Amino acid sequence: MDSGSLSSPAVKIESRYPLRRKTSRENLDRFIPNRSAMDFDFAHYMLTEGAKGKENPVVCSPSREAYRKLLAEALNMNRTRILAFKNKPPTPVDLIPHEITLSIHQQDRTAKPRRIIPQTSERTLDAPGLVDDYYLNLLDWGSANVLAIALGNTVYLWDASNGSTSELVTVDEENGPITSVSWAPDGRHIAVGLNNSEVHLWDTASDKQLRTLRGGHRQRVGSLAWNNRILTTGGMDGRIINNDVRIRSPIVETYRGHEQEVCGLKWSASGQQLASGGNDNLLYIWDRGTASSSSPTQWLHRLEDHTSAVRSLAWCPFQRNLLATGGGSGDQSIKFWNTHTGACLNSVDTGSQVCSLLWNKNERELLSSHGFTQNQLTLWKYPSMVKMGELNGHTSRVLYMAQSPDGCTVATAADETLRFWNAFGTPEVVTKAAPKARAEPFSHMNRIR
Repeated sequence: MDSGSLSSPAVKIESRYPLRRKTSRENLDRFIPNRSAMDFDFAHYMLTEGAKGKENPVVCSPSREAYRKLLAEALNMNRTRILAFKNKPPTPVDLIPHEITLSIHQQDRTAKPRRIIPQTSERTLDAPGLVDDYYLNLLDWGSANVLAIALGNTVYLWDASNGSTSELVTVDEENGPITSVSWAPDGRHIAVGLNNSEVHLWDTASDKQLRTLRGGHRQRVGSLAWNNRILTTGGMDGRIINNDVRIRSPIVETYRGHEQEVCGLKWSASGQQLASGGNDNLLYIWDRGTASSSSPTQWLHRLEDHTSAVRSLAWCPFQRNLLATGGGSGDQSIKFWNTHTGACLNSVDTGSQVCSLLWNKNERELLSSHGFTQNQLTLWKYPSMVKMGELNGHTSRVLYMAQSPDGCTVATAADETLRFWNAFGTPEVVTKAAPKARAEPFSHMNRIR
C-alpha cells in the first residue's frame, strides 16, 4: 500500500469490515491477550506503511492531508495502541477451598503418631513359687503404684516408682497357701485371702495386720473385690459375701447363686452392680440396691451362655453397663453384655482359654491373656474386635494380669516370671482438677462397735 491508495476509500472500507471489533467473550485466556480486542489489519498497516510516514514523511498537498485525516477518523484509525487488553483475566478458582486446605494442614500437625505395639516385655522379674491355679487371683496393682503378688505362702510388694521389693507377710503352712490379693481403693490397705477360708486385712504403710475376717466362708477364698469400704469375697463354697470392714460384725450381705467355686468378682465403676463368675459356667449380675442383710439377695441376671468356667471379668471404662467376660478352655470366647438388660451383645471365638481381660483406659481397646497353645496376650480393637497385635513371651498360661494406675503398663504373671508390657501406649497429658480426697476404708477402725 502506498500513499496513493488512500484515495480509494471504498476499497479500504471493504477490506477492514471483516476485522471489526467483536463483542464475543468466549475463548478467553488469562495469559494470552483477548484477540477480539485486536485489529491485526490496522496493526499491519501501522507496522509497515505507518512507520514509513514517520521515518520518511511523504510530501502531499493540504487538501490530501485533510482528506487522509477524515478517512482515518471515519475508519477509527487514530489509535496509538496496537495490541490491547479489553478484559481482565478471570479470577482463578480454587478447586479445594482454603478452609478445607487449612483444616487438612492442621490435622496433619495434630495427628497422633502411630502407636507401636511391643512384641516383647519391657521388664522381667523372677516369681518363684507362683501357683498355677485357674481359680485363684494372685496379682493386683494398687493406686499408689505398688504391685502385690502372692508366691506360695508369702505376699511381696514391688514399688513401681523405684523398683524396690519388700515382703508383706508370710502365713503358716496350715493356713496357706495364699489364694487371693486385692488392694483397697486408697492404695494403702490390702486384703489377703487364704486357703483356710480366712481373709486378712493389712496396712502396708505400717506393716500391721488390722483384722481377720472369718466365719463367712467354709473353704478357700479365691476372689476379692473392693467397693469403697465394702470388701466382697468369693469362696470355693460358692458364697459371695459383702463385708463392711469398719464394723465389728462385718458381714452385711450374702449373695447365693453359684453352685461351685467363685473365681471372678468385679464391681462396676458406679459401685451399683457386681459381676461374678464361677466354675459352674455361670455369670451373675447383682444389684447393690436390692441387697438385703436379712436374707440371701436375688440376682439381677443369671447368664448361662458360657460353656466353661467364667474367670475373666472386665467392666468397660467408657460405656456404662458394658461388661466383657471370658470363658475357660471348653468355651474360649469373649462375650460382651448389656448388664442393664442382660443381653449378650457379641461373642468372639479366641481359639484358646481366656484367662484374664483388661480394658484400655485411654482408647477403645481390650487386652486378653490366654492359655494353650500360644500363652499369648491379644490386643483387640473395640467394637470391631479386630486383632491389633499379639504379645508373646510366656511359656505357660497367663492367668494373672494387672494394670498400672496410669493405665499404660500391664503386668502379667505366669511360668514363675513377672513381666511388664507397654501394651496400651502413653496417654495424652490432660490437665485436670485435683480429685477430692476419698475417705480411707479404714478411717473409722478406732470406732469398731
